[in-house]
Amino acid sequence: MGTHDLHAPRGSEAPFEVVNPATGEPFAKVPGCDEAELDSVVERARAAWPAWRADPAARSTALEAAAAAAEAAIAELAELLTREQGKPLAEARSEVSRLAARLRYFARLAPKSRDVGDGRAVHSELRWQSVGPVAAIVPWNFPIQLASSKIAPALAAGNTVVLKPSPYTPLATRLLGTVLSAALPPGVLTVVTGQDPLGARLATHPGIRHVTFTGSVATGRLVARAAASQLRPVTLELGGNDAAIVLDDADLDAIGSRLFWSAFRNCGQICMAVKRVYAPARRYAEIVDALAEQARGVVVGDGLDETTQLGPVNNAQQLAVIERLVGDAVARGAKAVAGGGRIDRPGYFFAPTVLACAPPESPVVAEEQFGPVLPVLPYSDLDEAVAAANSTDYGLGGSVWGTDLDRAQAVAERLECGTAWINHHAELSLAQPFTGTKESGLGVAGGPWGLYGNLRPFVVHRPQQP
Repeated sequence: MGTHDLHAPRGSEAPFEVVNPATGEPFAKVPGCDEAELDSVVERARAAWPAWRADPAARSTALEAAAAAAEAAIAELAELLTREQGKPLAEARSEVSRLAARLRYFARLAPKSRDVGDGRAVHSELRWQSVGPVAAIVPWNFPIQLASSKIAPALAAGNTVVLKPSPYTPLATRLLGTVLSAALPPGVLTVVTGQDPLGARLATHPGIRHVTFTGSVATGRLVARAAASQLRPVTLELGGNDAAIVLDDADLDAIGSRLFWSAFRNCGQICMAVKRVYAPARRYAEIVDALAEQARGVVVGDGLDETTQLGPVNNAQQLAVIERLVGDAVARGAKAVAGGGRIDRPGYFFAPTVLACAPPESPVVAEEQFGPVLPVLPYSDLDEAVAAANSTDYGLGGSVWGTDLDRAQAVAERLECGTAWINHHAELSLAQPFTGTKESGLGVAGGPWGLYGNLRPFVVHRPQQP
């Protein structure tokens, strides 16, 4: 496949290559957006904002049309997403479908005004106003879905958006920009592509009014500092190290597959995937064996093959991180009961790995692996398991697995995280808030909360009629 020309803005910076993680070879080149082009893009977003914010009915109609346009382009978008990201085609299609559903959901939401009088002879009304051009910066694990989680509420709120995908996965997002822009007024949504320091330039651009970012804690801190220097608000989703606590009454036949895929879907490259399992000591071997058996049976391969269940790690840098974490754990005494290393084939493939007896202080437990690796740790006391689950700087999600749902919920409510699940994990509806505690981020995405996060309160006072 040659160089793509998807009508996104072109700057004078040198094009950069995009690698297919299933082969490890470049298959496309993408132009970089330079400073002058970024200035032009932000100015067009600013110029488009007044008309876009002024007509809620037109916005709703345009977002519905954008959703239909995305659905019509599912096949092309999904194939391009799989080529650059690595995930199986079925998951890529689902990602595009989720984008369309989110656009429709937010197209039908509207902020609610209300009276805020205090008894004086003045009518006071709280209204909501858009903030202006929004910078949306997304990572490489779910380029389309995470883009939609930012652009849908921002556009529905009456803002315009400049969207920057990861340089590892720019192609499907560029195509998405072309597809959606056919249904939107010029300047309302623009995709810019480039390597560092494009993200920093966008986050600190004087024409941007709000920054929303998903990625690592380290980069999130940089984004927050940059935005603070411009006194602009930020929404940050910075990953997690989610724990799953298996209770002693858990039915492995009923939950085993769900628990496994809660950790390994998208090759473990999900911020709210299960990244640690705590299992009761008396059932530890049984649970480890069940997870290892599933890992050994997974079909790993190129995501373009419809039989593939698990694709490659997205990039060489992340593959090196996973190799380091697993190698360190084994050196500390952990046992790879399934997987444990790279698969001998071209591309960035790592065997689905289940680790037993990893020391709790080892980086594979304490850090976010973001790969197809799952350490399973024993506990003898439930309080110990809860304390261990909470002993992290992250606080995105967590889950509890058992047959006594009241007991499981009581345990789940002790977890220090934004969302806790019982007998499933990492499942969110469009209508619910998504947020984290500790270093997992700032602000709220999803549902009406996501809409209001892209608005500012505006109060109007007027004398009451005599």
